[in-house]
Amino acid sequence: MNADLHCHSTVSDGQLAPAEVARRAHACGVTLWALTDHDEIRGQLEAREAAQALGMGYLAGVEISVTWASRTVHIVGLNIDPTCQTLIDGLARTRNGRSARAEAIGEQLAALGIPDAYAGALKYVSNPDMISRTHFARYMVESGYAASTQDVFSRYLGDGKSGNVPHRWAKLADAVSWIQAAGGEAVIAHPGRYAYTPVEFDALFGEFIDLGGKAIEVVTGSHTPDQYREYAEVARRFGFEASRGSDFHAVEPGRVDLGSLPPLPSFLTPVWTRWL
Repeated sequence: MNADLHCHSTVSDGQLAPAEVARRAHACGVTLWALTDHDEIRGQLEAREAAQALGMGYLAGVEISVTWASRTVHIVGLNIDPTCQTLIDGLARTRNGRSARAEAIGEQLAALGIPDAYAGALKYVSNPDMISRTHFARYMVESGYAASTQDVFSRYLGDGKSGNVPHRWAKLADAVSWIQAAGGEAVIAHPGRYAYTPVEFDALFGEFIDLGGKAIEVVTGSHTPDQYREYAEVARRFGFEASRGSDFHAVEPGRVDLGSLPPLPSFLTPVWTRWL
């Protein structure tokens, strides 16, 4: 099973339309796919129809932004019902404030010697409600202010960096409850990206379990090979099911392509087994 259950389209901060992402996933050998745009589900119908036309298995998905212990955490929802009003309303509330935050990021970057970044980022936005740090990163790379998207986040826009403006997202309990209301399964996305202490991680995982969360991403484009092993052990220790996804945004040098990750360790239970 070549499952890729984490990727993005132009509905949020990806560079390809949902149907184009589907075609690339299929061409790359993906057999079970989920489109998981940030805080948005308006690409789901197009994604499902394209996947079905290609004979590829499909799970409706979303990636919800959460604030936990003053940092941003992402929770993926898989096998959701995208017509669920509870989920639709919750995501709408989460999206509020993105524009004001983006304008503030533009002001911060201008003070750091990077003028017109807000206007530059808007050129890459297909859905103005979904302007994000990734759009700023594309502008900064294209304009020569940084070598890569990762370079932008490491120097300017990562949590705690001088160009970033923190935003208060949904609560963990809210995100998990919206996913559950939509009949889906909540998954902690790319845990290796979060700068928590071991004690904080234990608290995050414990709260997630108490809320009904059952899975984490283990093999993901946002993890290093060492982190595949680290979070496989975390999954084993906490009894989590495991998910796999490229976190694909665009065809770019150095970024993981759809369907190209190694398989999950055989001793873990894949999150998708319940639906197949």
